[in-house]
Amino acid sequence: MADLVAHTIKPKGQWSGLVIDRVVLPYDDRFRRRILLTSEQGAKVLLSLKEAQHLHTGDALETPDGELVEVVAAPEKLIEIRCTNPTELLRVAWHLGNRHLPTQIEKDVVFIRFDQVILDMVDGLGASTKIVTAPFDPEGGAYGGHSMVHSHEH
Repeated sequence: MADLVAHTIKPKGQWSGLVIDRVVLPYDDRFRRRILLTSEQGAKVLLSLKEAQHLHTGDALETPDGELVEVVAAPEKLIEIRCTNPTELLRVAWHLGNRHLPTQIEKDVVFIRFDQVILDMVDGLGASTKIVTAPFDPEGGAYGGHSMVHSHEH
């Protein structure tokens, strides 16, 4: 049984108020419609949405009473990818996108979840790589977010 029920997600930067608790979730657990979550304080939080949505770090789950539970990305094993210039980094990013890999893009670095085959590919493209443990919050995608399936032929 849930201690709290949330039917609304307030996007990062678009909410204010007192956060009563936090849920820390890895990437794979942040695309949901309905799930029972356990908060940092041990509360059971039922997320019950009309349709599946991707939760990002800094989003808030809002209860009907206006209580807020903050979403936090859990640390995960990632590959940090850097290149000597922006053109090379764009080239690597293109190869990652061609494989439909969730990718977190920052000013001069990209992050992907650890995968030895992809690590070898990126190293082969001449990038500098490092294994790190950090929260993972990739781009949502041009068509509305997280998708494990795509519809075109290769």
